[in-house]
Amino acid sequence: MNAFRIARNELRRLSTGTMPKLALVALVLVPLLYASFYLYANYDPYGRLDKLPAAVFTSDTGAKDAGGQQRNVGREVTDELVKSGTFQWHEVSEQEARDGVRDDKYSFAIGIPSGFSAALLSVGNFQPQQATITLTTNDANNYLSGTIAKQVAEQVRKTIAEKVGSEAADRFLVGFSTIYAKIQEASTGAAQLADGATQLKSGQQKLAEGAAKLADGSSTLATGLGTLKSSTASLPSQTQKLADGASQVAAGDQKVADAASLAATASSDIQGKLDSYRTQLVTDLRDAGVPETEVQAIVARADQLRSPVDQANSKIQQANGDLAKLADGARQVSDGAGKLAAASPQLANGIAQASDGANQLRDGASQLSDGEKTAVNGTNQLADGSVKLRDGLAAGLQQIPNPDDPTRNATANTIADPVAVNANGEASAGTYGAGLAPFFISLATWIGAFVLFLILRPLSTRALTAGAAPFRVAVGGWLSSALLGIAQVIVLFGAVTWLVGIHIAHPLGAIGFAVLVSLTFTSVVHALNAFFGAVGKFLGLVLLVLQLVSAGGTFPWQTIPDALYPLHVVLPMGYAIDGFRHLFYSGATVQILGDIGVLLAYLVGGILVSTLAARKRRVWTVSALKPELSL
Repeated sequence: MNAFRIARNELRRLSTGTMPKLALVALVLVPLLYASFYLYANYDPYGRLDKLPAAVFTSDTGAKDAGGQQRNVGREVTDELVKSGTFQWHEVSEQEARDGVRDDKYSFAIGIPSGFSAALLSVGNFQPQQATITLTTNDANNYLSGTIAKQVAEQVRKTIAEKVGSEAADRFLVGFSTIYAKIQEASTGAAQLADGATQLKSGQQKLAEGAAKLADGSSTLATGLGTLKSSTASLPSQTQKLADGASQVAAGDQKVADAASLAATASSDIQGKLDSYRTQLVTDLRDAGVPETEVQAIVARADQLRSPVDQANSKIQQANGDLAKLADGARQVSDGAGKLAAASPQLANGIAQASDGANQLRDGASQLSDGEKTAVNGTNQLADGSVKLRDGLAAGLQQIPNPDDPTRNATANTIADPVAVNANGEASAGTYGAGLAPFFISLATWIGAFVLFLILRPLSTRALTAGAAPFRVAVGGWLSSALLGIAQVIVLFGAVTWLVGIHIAHPLGAIGFAVLVSLTFTSVVHALNAFFGAVGKFLGLVLLVLQLVSAGGTFPWQTIPDALYPLHVVLPMGYAIDGFRHLFYSGATVQILGDIGVLLAYLVGGILVSTLAARKRRVWTVSALKPELSL
């Protein structure tokens, strides 16, 4: 009797009658009912969070920001949450929110207390306070709801922090722009200052040169005025003598002028009488009958005789005029000398004062010259400093950011949220259900193998009594479960892909690997039942539990306690899950060859153990005929 015949006989036994056939169908559908319904129920729970009721309330009264504008950040956040649609938000009062979470009306509640805006905007006034968000959860309603709520609260906190940080950074950058404008004005002024300082330096140099010349000139002036002062010290007495002498000269000149005036008058009288005598002479000659020619000759002769008198008269008249002028001039000189004598004391005093002033001017000019030398040095330093200031402000201006509006907004957003996650997944499950599919398909396959041996006999008693080879008996007992296991995974895969809608990257490879997993699991469970009998069913259940906690189907297997690490390495379900993940999400890799190798090793090992059990069952014992425990 060969192995295929043994398997056919076992299947024929199960297919005889209506109830066995129904039981056989039920066995095939057990993995489907377990895995497909669970995956269907949890296909995309995150996509249905909008059905989860949540409460939100705000007691924020608002505050003024740094620009003096009234803000109510709590109201803004509440409105954004309600409009987001991520959950079934209900805006209620604080008491209603707390009561609703306690009574399971709401899964969780997020609250914004009073003073939220004031605390959030306090950094702009350099009076920082930490704003708080109230999160109310109740694990008695659902533990994962609280976990999700914490993530939501953290996301809200992060969003608010980014928003406020972006606004603060924007104001900070606007301040930089203001500083830039002011520094630019200062730089322009510094350039003008540098130009003015250069001109001042040139003018100051000229002024210093002029001050030096002034000092030299004032020294010379002081010396000259000193000499003049000493020379004019006797001027008042000398001018007084001059005035007295001039007065005497004027008096003498006046006397001479008076005498000349009398002489001039006498001479004029003589001229008048001579004119009268001439006229009388002409008349007398004509009366005497003297011929006219002789009259004229006599008159001419008389005129010749008179000529010296006429000349003397002219000189006398001229001398009289000159003496009169001399007298007037002497009088004027006398008057001037008198005025000079009267003014000379003031003149002498003025010259003395001028000399003293010149001395002071000389000293002041000397100090001015020295001061101008110091001023030239200071002006040089001012010019050098203003040039450095101009260059420094120009260089500093280039270091001050002055972005345009788009750049400033982008920079502010980057400052508020400097790190972005660039998700570069090598493979993606897509949905929560697809992520759990490898685990639950592996689990359903083990359960399917487990339930098969609730009605299948691991070893054929007929074949054993007929003396069939233990290996044939073992393989024949396993083949029937293997064929049913293959039917289980085919039906399961059809439901998972077509009904549930889970996408598989390499369906043919995944089905082939699922067949290998089913063959391996049925081999292991078959070996347990064949070797241990009724206890083997219990051991199969124990192995199921051990693999549930160590396979790493939900959380990464590295997160399990260290004591369970050996179980993950030794038991086969972890390798089945790993292989399914690669075939579901990315494709075959070198790592999957190790998974296949381990599963094949378990497959062969299970058949060898079943063979050993068949060899052992060839000898009948009392415990075999009448077991202490029967399932």
